[in-house]
Amino acid sequence: MEGVSSLDEPLKKLLGGATAKVMAEHLDLHTVGDLLHHYPRRYEERGKLTALTDLPLDEHVTVVAQVADARILTFNNGRGKRLEVTLTDGSGRLQLVFFGHGVHKPHKELLPGRQAMFAGKVSVFNRKMQLAHPTYQLLDASDADEASEAVDAFAGRLLPIYPACKQLDSWRIAKAVDAVLPSARDAVDPLPASLREGRGFTPLPEALLKVHRPQTRADIEDAKARLKWDEAFVLQVALARRRYADTQLPAAARRRVADGLLDAFDAKLPFTLTEGQEKVSKEIFDDLATEHPMHRLLQGEVGSGKTMVALRAMLAVVDAGGQAAMLAPTEVLAQQHHRSITEMMGELAEGGMLGGSDRGTKVVLLTGSMGAAARRQALLDLVTGEAGIVIGTHALIEDKVRFHDLGLVVVDEQHRFGVEQRDALRSKGKQPPHLLVMTATPIPRTVAMTVFGDLETSVLDQLPAGRSPIASHVVPAKDKPHFLARAWERVAEEVENGHQAYVVCPRIGDDAEEAEGQGGKKAKAKKAAPAEDGEKRPPLAVLEIADQLRGGALSGLSVEVLHGRMHPDEKDDVMRRFAAGDVDVLVATTVIEVGVNVPNATAMVIMDADRFGVSQLHQLRGRVGRGSAPGLCLLVSEAHEASPARARLSAVAATLDGFELSRIDLEQRREGDVLGQAQSGVRSSLRMLTVIDDEEVIAAAREEAVAIVAADPELERLPELRTVLAALLDKEREEYLDKG
Repeated sequence: MEGVSSLDEPLKKLLGGATAKVMAEHLDLHTVGDLLHHYPRRYEERGKLTALTDLPLDEHVTVVAQVADARILTFNNGRGKRLEVTLTDGSGRLQLVFFGHGVHKPHKELLPGRQAMFAGKVSVFNRKMQLAHPTYQLLDASDADEASEAVDAFAGRLLPIYPACKQLDSWRIAKAVDAVLPSARDAVDPLPASLREGRGFTPLPEALLKVHRPQTRADIEDAKARLKWDEAFVLQVALARRRYADTQLPAAARRRVADGLLDAFDAKLPFTLTEGQEKVSKEIFDDLATEHPMHRLLQGEVGSGKTMVALRAMLAVVDAGGQAAMLAPTEVLAQQHHRSITEMMGELAEGGMLGGSDRGTKVVLLTGSMGAAARRQALLDLVTGEAGIVIGTHALIEDKVRFHDLGLVVVDEQHRFGVEQRDALRSKGKQPPHLLVMTATPIPRTVAMTVFGDLETSVLDQLPAGRSPIASHVVPAKDKPHFLARAWERVAEEVENGHQAYVVCPRIGDDAEEAEGQGGKKAKAKKAAPAEDGEKRPPLAVLEIADQLRGGALSGLSVEVLHGRMHPDEKDDVMRRFAAGDVDVLVATTVIEVGVNVPNATAMVIMDADRFGVSQLHQLRGRVGRGSAPGLCLLVSEAHEASPARARLSAVAATLDGFELSRIDLEQRREGDVLGQAQSGVRSSLRMLTVIDDEEVIAAAREEAVAIVAADPELERLPELRTVLAALLDKEREEYLDKG
């Protein structure tokens, strides 16, 4: 197909080496096709000026404005020159500065009254916003006779503003697009003709032309509608094919057995399952009983009882003669799951041991830091089938690990595992095992359809009886320092009432970071990301805050630390003592974010809370209020009251609904981050589609995709769609998708 080749041409051929190199390194654009799909972020109308009053600090901006005045200043006894230009757009003023040899050209061109487009990074000098050495393009004709014609031609034109970088401004990208635009004629149209005509879509070459060089606003809407649909549709076809391939795989049916391990376990439960747990369990048992592998995503708020549902599924598989493996993202979490599962099962977890139940099985732990003897024994129990359940970290995926008959894989906290790891573990079964993926990060329906579109979804949305409400408050440490003092008083009060507290910090602290440096030589503490209000202090650290609390606000209480660089035994010891109630306050990094369960912990103080994402704050908060006493979560921040960071924190404080928060989170972060890795095997191909706003497009595209794949799984009658799909899927992962 010759048409494909012109879009596959490397940019170097058309644009020259230097520009192509910048595009590849900074914008990840390599071919003509890549550049054609680099769409404008917005469109300026010449003559319609961007408001200078709302320029964001420290960001690269493009403004259209008029020169109000320009003057040259000298310094260093006349040896140095500086050109200062003041711009205006009717809403505000902005200063430009040029230094040294760079002043001559702009001094000649930027005369009062002239209009131009300027790009640069916004900074502050002497309390005034400014752009230093911006690049610019004049927007008016230099010859007076041509002026009126030129202004007319300019005023109506829509100027595309492209996502740019420091090394390449928007209008240089626009010039590069002009060079490749003729190739748009050769774009392969992925939509079947009947679908395109049925929905009244513009043909793809025309849509590309309209999105880059629109004559009217209607052109832009037309192009966007078409390009959004393509992205949603191609992605949904990839996912539909994957789901179809999965239904073609054989799996051993694991039907529920009466009077087995599961019934014995249910009989000794001290509480009844929630309706939600019953409903989701039934969906899972139905899937396990089929001869195709189950692929299910189990979403549930922190503390909604996902582990209980997963454990019952594992027991059902053991009853049916198989083994179950649970994969956790960290050692702390794997150890904790192992501990809580063996405690819940009691003598049922001691199969084959003295005093164990004759209906029982063995539950083994497998992590990287285990001693050789314990590890050898665990591997032996797995290969002989003695152990029905294994809980572990990535260590489970290693080649040495062999199962007697792996029937079910449970993956905890999906966002920490790539598809390759899921796949490696699944390849350990004689036939593909069933798969249950659990996540405590609520995922809006559209994202679930887009990111985890190859998985069926179950949602646990009730909290089990006995869980308490959590009150959340923002503590503005900078504006109101006495609020922070009161926060520590609240922690002390909780401890006095027999409870415990967490204090969470973004960083471990200098000592640990230095120890990490070369062989004990002092490495510089990591440079902190600046806080959102332009402040440069490093994020607060566990070790420093713990010392301050011991010596100050919480002196007399038992304060311990927990972070990722501690030795696993040390971590385990601290967690054990905290769980046993011997430690009053645990100062930790986000290692406690997933799965740590201490019902007696009722308070949590999150320091520099503005440095965490919305979903992460929600996850952390879920660690308190797990018992019968109400929980308290204090979000400490020095962010300015009007800043986006504070708005984010207020949103978290205002609702406990994780789905609502994950929507806010998605709106604030770019979708790319969310889809990034999770899109598993599909490059983050969303440039036009926004997962939150385009729910209807995604749902409709999914329906069409399912119908098309059901009728023609290999897409033999749709060669163009196959071509586009092949370009979208990473080469090395194509086999994975075919394999399902």
